[in-house]
Formats: sequence, C-alpha cells, structure tokens
Amino acid sequence: MTDTPSRLNTGSHDLPVSAELSRFMAGNWAASPLPDTTRVPAYAVTPARRARLSARFPGERLLVPAGELLVRSNDADHRFRPHSAYAWLTGLTGEDQAGHVLVLEPSGSHGHEAVLYLRPRSNRADGKEEFFRDRRYGEFWVGRRPDLAEAERLTGIRCAHLDDLGSPPARHSVTDPELAAALSELRLVKDAWEVAQLQLAVDHTTAGFEDVVRALPQALAHPRGERWIEGVFGLRSRAEGNGTGYSTIAASGAHACVLHWIHNDGKLNRDELLLLDAGVETDSLYTADITRTLPLSGRFSPVQRQVYDLVLAAQEAGIAALRPGARFGDFHRAGMRVIAEGLTEWGVLKDPEGDLHRRYTLCNSGHMLGLDVHDCAKARAETYLDGILEEGQVLTVEPGLYLQPDDETLPVELRGIGVRVEDDLVITSDGARLMSGALPRTATGIEEWMGALLEATPRP
Repeated sequence: MTDTPSRLNTGSHDLPVSAELSRFMAGNWAASPLPDTTRVPAYAVTPARRARLSARFPGERLLVPAGELLVRSNDADHRFRPHSAYAWLTGLTGEDQAGHVLVLEPSGSHGHEAVLYLRPRSNRADGKEEFFRDRRYGEFWVGRRPDLAEAERLTGIRCAHLDDLGSPPARHSVTDPELAAALSELRLVKDAWEVAQLQLAVDHTTAGFEDVVRALPQALAHPRGERWIEGVFGLRSRAEGNGTGYSTIAASGAHACVLHWIHNDGKLNRDELLLLDAGVETDSLYTADITRTLPLSGRFSPVQRQVYDLVLAAQEAGIAALRPGARFGDFHRAGMRVIAEGLTEWGVLKDPEGDLHRRYTLCNSGHMLGLDVHDCAKARAETYLDGILEEGQVLTVEPGLYLQPDDETLPVELRGIGVRVEDDLVITSDGARLMSGALPRTATGIEEWMGALLEATPRP
C-alpha cells in the first residue's frame, strides 16, 4: 500500500490505496476543460477597482487573501465564502476560492500588476493523488477547479500557482489596519453594477418574505415555528442566490426584543408578532437586509399597532433626512427624536431630551450595505460614522422598539413587544430611493398584503 502524502486531506476511515490503484487512477482520462469559462460578471469593473487601490499605496506590495476553510466539526468544514475585499477586487465569489490570494505587485510608473495566486486543477498524472483522495480540494470530492489559463480567462488577471507565492514584505489586508480601512472606504460608494446587484438581492428577499407569509399556517402548527420560517426563507435564498447574507432572525413574541435572535426555536402564537429580519445574498455576494414585523393573526391588535406606528413614523423621519451632503448620523437622530417624543407621550419617559430612550431602542438605526450586511466596517469614523452621505451609497434605515418582558418601567400591556421596520435605500442626487418598496410598510398595508397572500394559498 502507498503511504498517504502528508499534504493530502484524508480521513481516518478512508480506504488505503495500493500502488497498482494509484497507477491505474493516473491514466486514461479524456481532456475535460472547464465547461464554462465565461468571464466573471464583474469582469468589466474590477480593473478600475484595483487601480483605485493601487493609487492609495504606490510602490507597496499588497496582499488580499480570499480566506481559509474553517472546521465546523471534526473533518467537516463550514461552507466557504470569500472575503468581501477579495471578491470586490477579483469578481470571484465561489466556494473554490479558499486559500487563494490576490497580490498587487508594484510595477514602477505603471502602479501595480495584479497577480492571482491560486490552487489550480490538480494534475491527474503527477502521482500526487490529490484529485481523487483529498477531501478538501480533490476534484472528485468537491468539484472541478479551473487551471491557470482558464482562471486568467475568467478574471482577466495573471494567475500563478499558490505554491509560488513566497513571502516578501507586503501589506496584508487582514492584519494591516490602513489597508483594511482603504478597502472598506473604497467600497462606500457603489457603482451602477453594484446597485443593480443589490436591487436583485432585495427583489429575491421580497419573494422570500412572500414565501414566509404563505407558509404561516404550517409554521403556526409546528412546535418550532420560528425554525419553519427560517427554513422557508433559506430555501428561497439558496434557490435564487448564494444563500442568506446573514443568519435569519425569526423572532416571535418576546424573542423580538433580542436584537440578534437566531436560535429560532420558538413556537408561534397567533396573538403575537413575528419580527423577520432576513436577506438573500446573490451569487455575486451582495446582500439585502430587510425587516418586517408581522401580526401572526393577520391583524395588529390596538397596542401592537400603537407600537408599530411609532416605529414606522421614526423610520419615515429617518428616510426623509437622507440626501447627499447630510451627515451619516442625521437619519438616526431624526428617527430617535420621533421615538423619544412618542415614549414621552405614552408616559414612559418624562421628557424627550437626553438618551434615556436608548433603554428601549438599544442600537444605531442603520448601517451601510453591500457585499457585507454591515458593509465597509473597517472604514475610519471620519469617512463613515461621522462622514457625509454621497450619491451611490446604499444603507439601511431600521429603527426599532424592544420593550423587554421584564421591564417594570413599562405598562404591562407593552411588555414583551418587539418591533423593527428596516428598508434598504440608495442615495440619489436629490434624496434616496427606496429599494425595498415592493414590501408594504404601513400596518394597514401589511394586513392587506398578508390577507391577499394567505387567501391565495391552498390549505394543507
């Protein structure tokens, strides 16, 4: 029997391979070029992106890795998703990018030359056996990878073998704060192609929310109805795109008071609300981020509508504050003023001044959106949180009220209600365009929308 080369990722229960089998596996294979070498969808826009990065760091070697596989348990890895900066610069978004590195090599007066170091298709005749034995990278285990020439046709970038990368001094996008900040800041303003991808993500997400409403009868009957909701939305996400852009929040009742409730193990109660925060990530890795709070009975109770209408009014105020030249924080402050005044009218607060309303709102009411759900997170404060809005930026506006079930500052009838309304918007020349307007936002609109979908859904 042949020994297993140490570099192969094999399992303890894999069968041994004889020398005879190894020789037999190495020969008599027909030519099998990659079936599709169509250029990556972002092929036309990535050179300009790399040129903008190059201009920031003249004469310096820059490394932008795709990232590595992470073990989920034992010999099973998490599904791989390339780092957003790598995807933005190369247009490569597939699970086969694990371990690959984009390098911008200084090239004198010409700025930088991009070189993509990757793990090409394994040679079946070299005796290394990777193609049929390696569980992580073997073609017969995880699928076909392009060879170097095919990868160059796909990306328009010169490609080299990962083994030839070497280790000369360089800035590294993960460990170098200045490079990481630049890669975030360059993505703050989206080009037309990116905005179209984000709109596609929003449109698929809208369909996913419709799927959820149609599935409510089954979800209400299931002991873990929140999981049923998560699964229904996940089906749409995988069918239409790469998957969900983040862990779906399907929070019913008091679970909606937990900002990032992803346990999703609760039963649904017709008398309560469902807060659904979910987004489809496209194959190009751009994600939507939408939240709707739905009455599981199909109708808001008076107190549920009271809370919902205040949150919606806060969102309307925030959206009205969006325009080029406004400060990023203006929409949050506008929305929180409405919340504070409403809580004061209810008698929960003594007056709307100060920050005591944050007991019930908890967090900022929006963020940049793009390849990451919380996009451009490494950008410096002066360019993002304290920055000025520009045409082409895409962001969420998502005020919420999270009235904890054990909060004795609240009247009993308000306790345990969580409401968030979240939409995705792109800054335009004179304001902002609501990208997610196909989903209703008013309480009455939601009731009518749910009623129409449920009426048209065959009963199980």
